[in-house]
Amino acid sequence: MKERHRWPVTLSSAAITTQLGEQGLGQQPWWVEQWMELINGYRFKKRLERAWAYAREGNVLSIRFEGRRVHARVQGSGEEPYKLKIWLDVLSDDDWRYVLEALGQKARWSAQLLAGVMPQDIERAFAASGRRLFPFKLQEVRSECTCLDNRNGKGNLCKHISAVYYLMGERFSEDPFVLFQLRGRSRAQLLSDLAEQRRLLLARKAQEAQEARAAAQAAAPGETTSALPAARCESETGLSPTPAAIRDPNRWWRYDAALDPALVVITPAMEGDTGLDAAGPLPLAEDGRFPEAARHFVDHLKIQGAAFSAGAMATAMAIGREQASQEPA
Repeated sequence: MKERHRWPVTLSSAAITTQLGEQGLGQQPWWVEQWMELINGYRFKKRLERAWAYAREGNVLSIRFEGRRVHARVQGSGEEPYKLKIWLDVLSDDDWRYVLEALGQKARWSAQLLAGVMPQDIERAFAASGRRLFPFKLQEVRSECTCLDNRNGKGNLCKHISAVYYLMGERFSEDPFVLFQLRGRSRAQLLSDLAEQRRLLLARKAQEAQEARAAAQAAAPGETTSALPAARCESETGLSPTPAAIRDPNRWWRYDAALDPALVVITPAMEGDTGLDAAGPLPLAEDGRFPEAARHFVDHLKIQGAAFSAGAMATAMAIGREQASQEPA
């Protein structure tokens, strides 16, 4: 057999590994597990065992995107490597319009995708178009291979395709946007369209609020817009009028009213009542190679927060003692 070579490999905008480590995929995000469940349910287990060996031993020589399909070369027992391609059905522009409208309704979805995390309820957005992001069954993953199994019609999922399938799962763990690309939208396209969708949604809500205030003012001409009851705006638009202190950035960090020192009490944050606790789970990107990285990052933030809190307390107490010493007896 001729010497095997490793050709450059690209998938989406980053390189994809063409060989699994000894431990295989290891712990993976939920979207990778969902992808792998499809192939693990394949009935020809011996074929999957051989595919797993191919993925680990470097038989997959190259994987690349061409358009919206994955093309690969896999070295079998013959002289020449087999050529194969894998693809999913692409969503139409109308389908993507429904999906983007649904995604734009939830800021959380946008934040998680921007952080490289697949929202666990992402299929709810795709349900708006009657389509799915993830294939529902293995037969929905289209594939072709030049090997004998495929040419003789013995089975579409040969060991060469299966080996590439495993490696695609590894890539999904690093970049969930690959799934979107297989469905017809690149990462850049999706984020650009999503940002535009959010901008239009916020502009529409602002226009509706403005029209509601104008209508309410017309109904009560003796009142100014700022004096209109907040409950009326909320009932008509679902939005509360923006307080002046929020509209004017110059007032964000000022409080000009005098405070009674007896009413000001400075205490450390209670356990479980810090800013990080109030924010809830952070949409941090996950990497199967470093499963504890996100937790270590949050722990580091908590340590830093506690240090800053202690410093602020010390500063406040020092100022308080200084002011107390200057008061007349």
